[in-house]
Amino acid sequence: MILFTFVAASAVALGVYAAWLFHDLPDAGDLADYHPPTATRAYAWDGTLIGEFSRERRIFVPYDAIPAQTAQAFMAAEDHNFFHHAGLDFGGMSRALVKDVVNIAQGRRLESGSTITQQVAKNILLTNDPTIARKLKEAILASQLEQSLSKERILELYLNEIWLGYRSYGVGAAAYNYFGKSVSDLSLAESAYLASLPKGPDNYHPIRRKAAAIARRNWVLDQMAELGWVTRAEAESAKKQDLVVQPAPTRAQYRDADYFVEEVRRIALNMKELGDERLNAGGYYVRTTLDPKLQTAARLALMNGLETYDRRHGWRGAWGKVETLDGWETVAKKRARPAERRTWRQAVVTSVAGGVVEVRTVEGKTGALAKEDVAWARAGKGIGTGDLVFVAPDDKGSGFRLKQIPIVNGAMVAMEPYSGRVLAMVGGYSFSLSSFNRAVQAERQPGSSFKPIVYAAALESGAYTPATTVLDAPITLVGAGGKDWTPENYEHDYFGLLTLRKGLELSRNTMTVRIAQGVGMTKIAALAEKLGVTKHMDHVLAMALGAGETTTYRMAAAYSSFVNGGRLVRPHLIELVEDRNGKAIYRADPRDCDRCDAGFSGGESPRIPVTGEQVMDPITAYQITSMLEGVVQRGTAAAASSLGRPLGGKTGTTNDYRSAWFMGFSPHMVVGVYVGFDDNRSLGHGETGSRAAVPIFIDFMGQALKDKPIENFKAPANAKFATVRGIVEAFRPGTEPSLNDEGLGAAGSLTGPQPYDQVFGNGLTGAPNAAAAAAPPPPPKKKDDLSDLF
Repeated sequence: MILFTFVAASAVALGVYAAWLFHDLPDAGDLADYHPPTATRAYAWDGTLIGEFSRERRIFVPYDAIPAQTAQAFMAAEDHNFFHHAGLDFGGMSRALVKDVVNIAQGRRLESGSTITQQVAKNILLTNDPTIARKLKEAILASQLEQSLSKERILELYLNEIWLGYRSYGVGAAAYNYFGKSVSDLSLAESAYLASLPKGPDNYHPIRRKAAAIARRNWVLDQMAELGWVTRAEAESAKKQDLVVQPAPTRAQYRDADYFVEEVRRIALNMKELGDERLNAGGYYVRTTLDPKLQTAARLALMNGLETYDRRHGWRGAWGKVETLDGWETVAKKRARPAERRTWRQAVVTSVAGGVVEVRTVEGKTGALAKEDVAWARAGKGIGTGDLVFVAPDDKGSGFRLKQIPIVNGAMVAMEPYSGRVLAMVGGYSFSLSSFNRAVQAERQPGSSFKPIVYAAALESGAYTPATTVLDAPITLVGAGGKDWTPENYEHDYFGLLTLRKGLELSRNTMTVRIAQGVGMTKIAALAEKLGVTKHMDHVLAMALGAGETTTYRMAAAYSSFVNGGRLVRPHLIELVEDRNGKAIYRADPRDCDRCDAGFSGGESPRIPVTGEQVMDPITAYQITSMLEGVVQRGTAAAASSLGRPLGGKTGTTNDYRSAWFMGFSPHMVVGVYVGFDDNRSLGHGETGSRAAVPIFIDFMGQALKDKPIENFKAPANAKFATVRGIVEAFRPGTEPSLNDEGLGAAGSLTGPQPYDQVFGNGLTGAPNAAAAAAPPPPPKKKDDLSDLF
């Protein structure tokens, strides 16, 4: 009776334990449609991989795309009877159970003795707790998996789920991170090495524990040969190969687009179609607008320009110093890296004697610094033995150039004006030093680069034409609180009556203020807001000179409307997003083309609707474009004419030289360049847009337009043309001057056909006259009360 009671109680207890143990057992059938968390990959427009977004770095590879030798390598290492058992290897489990008795007694971790099927059950459906309860669940689920899924599907899940170190989940990511290639390109030796990793990636690290890694790899190769999956000769040949991997896992081989990729990630996180979970685990395909060649050119142009500026302002001294040359390399590597300058090296000054400075790099190369660099250093903070510096090989390869990382920063954006596609974006000198993206995040005053919007508003108003003349002369206005505001031209000179073109080409501040008075800041602010320069602009005259704040990105979009005929563009970095099945879930271009897939029949081609709101008359847009061509040909950006291309643009310099800008363009590309300090301090006297920003534009466009055909800007078909002061100008029909108009000379020049009050409003006493046109007029005696504008 007692024995019966004990047995019954034990049975009840066992039943209760089993019920508790398996009450939350997952359903193995759920894995039929399971997709492991997979990296979303971003590509440039030409298919170049530029970035990955994921919490677990995984590239899903279907079973049919996994080479047989790769799958066999893993089975040889982990479960060579995989295709013959029903989910459990009883022999292996028995051996592991015997060892686990000892392990439990000694407090050690339990051994698995697991099949590939059991590992799939554990990795996907269970935790990794080293308990007997978990192992029982694992065995039950493994049996269920074998009944629910095919062997191929189970192996596919395993090879895509397994952790293989080097930031790699699955063979797809591991092949890329370790060897920089796809799974299909792996050699036998490389496949065997990856198969050696599931037991413990850190134990077989390819660099820190290379000998152990090679030994484990060779064991896998021997197993494959014994199983007849490779010949003995193939295995021996593979064993002789060295184990060579990438120094560190990388998300993409192309590394010039860090700022661009990070902005893509930020945008994707806020897209309703993606969001955090889908972006980091959904395995989406993201095609971006990036042009890798232009991106590389933009990155180098900005870095070169910032370094050139920095060099003008002197050597700031070594970034470190050592008292002894013993072990200096370790100190140097820990102290500083040369940002993204891949040809720069850390070096130590070994001797300074007789005007010659000798250095030694961390790789052990020695040589002398260029004489001009020695002079530059001595004119600055000086240079001495033990100084730690950056150097780069000189052009001859026999010596070194002294380098320093600039403390100034900047941004650059290249945009396609007809579509808004961002072709290149650089948000600063170095992403590794600062991830702050100055192209989209730095709100800065654009200075005179804002003036074309003022002139466009004037032309749109109908009160101004390219033949209109406006007075360039001193002006003083009264603002809020009775304070005087006296805007001045950059060189404090005044040229009297000038045409709109001349005023824009020479960037005349007083003339721009008078135009803004005549047009009204309400209209100018409205156009600026339409163009996306800012969400809200105060209606004060100082804004006409670029006193508001905006970004290089938004300014590039605004200038696109001048180039594309007055249409608003929606700048974007992401062109297309597809899910893992190839279904498009987002397109930047919403237009439909019903007959684009139809074969050629000789009939009319499909008509695709034009997008973008018409924010200004196409003739106005062309008039501004033509005037900005003049800025390059004869004005403040004349240096850019050295490229020998049809180009337009406008420089910008803010008060106290805090920011330097150049917004330039060709018929098919708009490029914005900004240079400034992050704390908004002065760049230094004379550091204008012409000096600091235009050379960066020239450097970039020299590469971007190389080998491209020369194209001119196209005028609207309904534009009328007349020669004004020797320059052909475009007019709206009915506004063009004729030879009989008053003020139009024999040479076709116009001295001012519009009455004074139409041009100047009431902003200046005394009507303009011939003398005013010939020489700067005296300062005005009357001050207008414009307190409502300030």
